Amino acid sequence: MRIGVLTGGGDCPGLNAVIRAVTRTAISNGDTVFGFNDGFKGLIENRYISLNHDSVSGILIRGGTILGTTNRDNPMRYEQIINGQKIYSDMSGIIKENYQALGLDTLVVIGGDGTMRMANEIAEKTGIKIVGVPKTIDNDIVGTDLTFGFSSAVDIATDALDRLHSTAESHHRVMILEVMGRDAGWIALHAGIAGGADIILIPEISYTIEGILNTITNRIERGKHFSLIIVAEGVKTLEGESIYKDIIKSDIDLVKLGGISNWLVRAIENASSIECRATILGHLQRGGSPNSFDRVYCTQLGAKAVELIYQGKFQEMVALVNNNITSVPLSIVKGIKLVDPKGPLVSTAKQIGISFGE
Repeated sequence: MRIGVLTGGGDCPGLNAVIRAVTRTAISNGDTVFGFNDGFKGLIENRYISLNHDSVSGILIRGGTILGTTNRDNPMRYEQIINGQKIYSDMSGIIKENYQALGLDTLVVIGGDGTMRMANEIAEKTGIKIVGVPKTIDNDIVGTDLTFGFSSAVDIATDALDRLHSTAESHHRVMILEVMGRDAGWIALHAGIAGGADIILIPEISYTIEGILNTITNRIERGKHFSLIIVAEGVKTLEGESIYKDIIKSDIDLVKLGGISNWLVRAIENASSIECRATILGHLQRGGSPNSFDRVYCTQLGAKAVELIYQGKFQEMVALVNNNITSVPLSIVKGIKLVDPKGPLVSTAKQIGISFGE
C-alpha cells in the first residue's frame, strides 16, 4: 500500500512520535509512506517527502513535527492571491488529483478538532480514504478520552507552578499562572492539582473576585502569606468578555487568547492590598520533547492508525475510550469536550480544599 501522512493545526509534543509509529508499522509490512509538508497546504501544492527508517530515526524524542504544520489553510476556503486580489477556493479537487497522482491508497491525518472536521469533509467530498489521529495540548476533542500532547503540556505547567511556589512564598505574593486550553480548562485543572495551586480558574466554572479574595484571606489567617492561582486562557472577565492578545483577519478571524492573568492582577489589587504577579506560560507548553507517557501513547496511536487501514476502517479517528485504544467515526468530532463542573476531578480538587473562585 501507499500511505500518505500529514500534520495539521498547532504543534504539540508527540507529533513526530506518531509519524514514526505510522512509518515503522507500515514499512514493516512492506508498504510505502509519504509525508506531506505543512499540512493540507502540502497536499494542495504537492510537496512531500518519502518516509523510511532513516528519515524517522531519532525523532521519537523531538518536539514539533518534521513535516511542518499550519493552522491557517482551510482547504475548503484556501486563500490565494490572483491578479493582486485575495480569493478563496475549494481545493478538494486538487487534493484528490494529487492523492491519485501519487497512487495513494489512504491518508493519515494527525491534528486537532478543526483538522479532523476538515479531514471528514474532504473524505465526504472526494472519496479519499482517511484515518485521523487526534492531537492537542487542550485535550478538548470530542470522541476520545485523551489527546496526545496534553500530558506533556501538563508536566510543563506543573513545573512552572513548582517554580512559582518558592518565589511566591519568599515575597508573600499571589502568583497567577496563565495556561493554554482555549475554551476548555483541562490543562489548568490537571496542572493545578498536580502543582498544588490554591485556586483554579477554568472557563466551565464561574468565579467572583470576592471568592478569590476569601480563599487568599483564609490562607493568610492560617499563616500562609502567599497563594498560587492557575487560570486557563479562556476564562472571561466578570463582564463576560474574553481577553485577546491578537486577532488575525482572514475569511474566518483567528483569535489569539491571552492576558486574563494580567486582568486578574488588576482586579485583585484594585479590590485589596494584596500584591500580585502574572506569568503567561504561552508556547512553552507546546514545545520540547514529549514526556514518557506521550511517547508510549503516540506510538500506540500511530500503530493503531495503520491497523485500521489494514482492516479497511476509513473515515475513522483513533481514540482512547474507557482505557481502550479503538476508533470512532470522524463525523462525530463536532464541538469541543469541556470539563464537567460536577465531574470527579473537580470534586476531588474541592475535597482537598482547592478553590474555583466561586
